[in-house]
Amino acid sequence: MLYTVVDIETTGNGYKGSKITEISIFVFDGKVIVDEFTTLVNPEQNIPAFITDLTGITDAMVRNAPKFYQIAKKVAEITKDTIFVAHNVNFDYNIILEEFKNLGFDFERQKLCTVRLSRKIMPDLSSYSLGNICTIENIPINGRHRAKGDAEATTELFKRLLERDNNFTINSFLNPKSKPATVPPLLDKKIVDNLPETVGVYEFKNSDNEIIYIGQSNNIKQRVISHFSDKKKTTQTMCLEIAAISFTETGNELLSLLLESAEIKQTAPKFNKPQKEKKETFGLFIYEDQKGIIHLGHNRLKMLPNPILKCSSVAECKTHLENLQKEFQLCQKYCHIEPNTTSCTLYPLEDCQGICCNEEAVNDYNVRVKKAIKSVGISSESFVIKEKGRTENEIGFALILEGIYQGFGYVDFQQSAQLENPEDYQFFVTPKKDSKDIQRIIAEYLKKQNTQNIEVTL
Repeated sequence: MLYTVVDIETTGNGYKGSKITEISIFVFDGKVIVDEFTTLVNPEQNIPAFITDLTGITDAMVRNAPKFYQIAKKVAEITKDTIFVAHNVNFDYNIILEEFKNLGFDFERQKLCTVRLSRKIMPDLSSYSLGNICTIENIPINGRHRAKGDAEATTELFKRLLERDNNFTINSFLNPKSKPATVPPLLDKKIVDNLPETVGVYEFKNSDNEIIYIGQSNNIKQRVISHFSDKKKTTQTMCLEIAAISFTETGNELLSLLLESAEIKQTAPKFNKPQKEKKETFGLFIYEDQKGIIHLGHNRLKMLPNPILKCSSVAECKTHLENLQKEFQLCQKYCHIEPNTTSCTLYPLEDCQGICCNEEAVNDYNVRVKKAIKSVGISSESFVIKEKGRTENEIGFALILEGIYQGFGYVDFQQSAQLENPEDYQFFVTPKKDSKDIQRIIAEYLKKQNTQNIEVTL
């Protein structure tokens, strides 16, 4: 594997306005430098005085130097099929990228940053500037703030980081999006090249066309490639069996999570952790007493027409009730944790605000109960969650009717405007089974999002 360790000096006007005044590239094979290219560059603009004071590079020095378009081919050739390494790599990389864009060419290389690597492999330093690290490591810099001196010092630093990297840190930092990853032996590289960089669900299949793994990502291609460089034994074993990849674009993360969970349950791929659910026989429920106070309680599911949460045991129910009581400062009496008392033991401790002692208004208490209810599930409401679709003119949606997940689907904006109630979306939905995991995914989504994407009918 070859690396090109790069350093540039610039006119210092930010990514868009900054122009290169000097560039130095060291080709490094991990042990020794095998090639080098260093030159001043005419930036075709004046160099600010403070930049000259910092680097020593003057307008006179670069007046007869080659312009970037004259060295662009050399830069492209020497960095081709290498990993682009720099100290604070995004700075150098983006400046060079912008220079190529101005010429009408693309520049895409795999990147590594010696600042980030140093933080992981050499922790607890007071500063991760190149000067400070080189001082600590006794690495000489022959020309500070000049491209060749800094690039040469960065090469020596990178060599030491490679020698000390015992935990595959460098491998984990490689950007899988642009990484020339080793494709599994049974898999055609063209399949990987043609994967979309969009949100959705992907499936790995073996030579018998059996699904062996299902995953979800906001960038399908990037996530798939990351599997190929994973050092875990189970992942490496899986990769040896991958012969084909299929995918489904969903348009948004919520639908990809819902689809992934449903497909794993239905298919049970050998390399996915099984999503086994315990049999649910108990649940939490709510009711309002004659005073208008909303109670939380638990009972067997067969006794509950509309449970707000299903559980596999009484103990699980009680744990949920206790957590809700603590988080929302509810009353133990009305959560039926201490049901046979006139007032709960928490009021004197200010963990209950006094509903049991007539010290709190019923409406105020009920507001917190309703927040608690929303936090544990999707209740018995009917609603539609609207999100981005797969195209600009499309809406992706998840449909819940009376607390039961029905599935998801897509409609265009014009169709959506004509759908007045959640029930109207049934004609466009791909039916899916409800489950505890599905309920959890939706509840977590609702907890994070505001209500502008949710259309509710009570």
